Amino acid sequence: MINTDQIKLTAFIEQFKLNLLNAEVDIQNALIRHAEIEKPGLVLSGFYEHFLGDRIQVLGLSESAYIKMLERDKRKKMLNMFFDYDIPCVILGDDVELLPDVVEAATKNKVPILSYEGATAELLAEAMRWLQVELAPRTFMHGVLVDVYGEGLLIIGESGIGKSETALELVKRGHRLIADDLVEIRRASRLTLFGKAPEKLRHLIELRGIGIVNIKELYGAGSIKLTQGITLVVNLVNWDRKAEYERIGLEDEYINILGNDVVYHTIPISPGRNTAIICEAAAINYRQRQLGFNAARALCESFSPFEKCSQ
Repeated sequence: MINTDQIKLTAFIEQFKLNLLNAEVDIQNALIRHAEIEKPGLVLSGFYEHFLGDRIQVLGLSESAYIKMLERDKRKKMLNMFFDYDIPCVILGDDVELLPDVVEAATKNKVPILSYEGATAELLAEAMRWLQVELAPRTFMHGVLVDVYGEGLLIIGESGIGKSETALELVKRGHRLIADDLVEIRRASRLTLFGKAPEKLRHLIELRGIGIVNIKELYGAGSIKLTQGITLVVNLVNWDRKAEYERIGLEDEYINILGNDVVYHTIPISPGRNTAIICEAAAINYRQRQLGFNAARALCESFSPFEKCSQ
């Protein structure tokens, strides 16, 4: 697992089209390490006991009004104390007047002041969501990620088992490719995993005997997707007559990825089996279970008490 514990402030500014109000501050090496965004509130009055000074701070109308009402000497002392913390940046709220003393203290302590042309509330909601994803723990898995009927299907298996060929068939059937060969997975929350392709491998599939093909160029923009939540994992294995495989599926099996449990199926592969159709069926069956219908359980419940539901 890799902890993405910092991102560049310049990437944050570019993502949300923010304006830098004190251009004297060098932001090229500035970093954001936390997804939370704070309003200082009581901190400005001198209560620093629980101040999270390494988070992005927002100065709204109430904070601005309080700063403005202070006597100049007290205001400058308070602002210097506030900006002395390792604050990655300060965002001004809607209709907040930028006071010269704020600019002076922020610039002195090399803290960027940013503004947004739209509604600040919308910015903060989107920014926290984006930061949570960008700063989330991540890992890489060899496999293929495809959007099948809206479900993020991660296909894994040993090299040469047919993962890429299965993905290609799914694309031809109208589904969308997210990543082939190497999937970057991020844990956005304890319930949510997102997958995407490393930038250099985006839209590409390796087909043995042919080489690298670009799915977007071959099948159009509707055949690809940049990112997708992972809800189902399918492990392709070579058929083994001596092995036992799930035949009823009363209960789901799971695989743990970054601390999250994801529904997991082992699919044996043999000549004549259409893996793409099986993957489609797995995705639809998963959705049915999410909606409360379990075909295996319904079958077993249809038996009389004297009959046995077994493999």
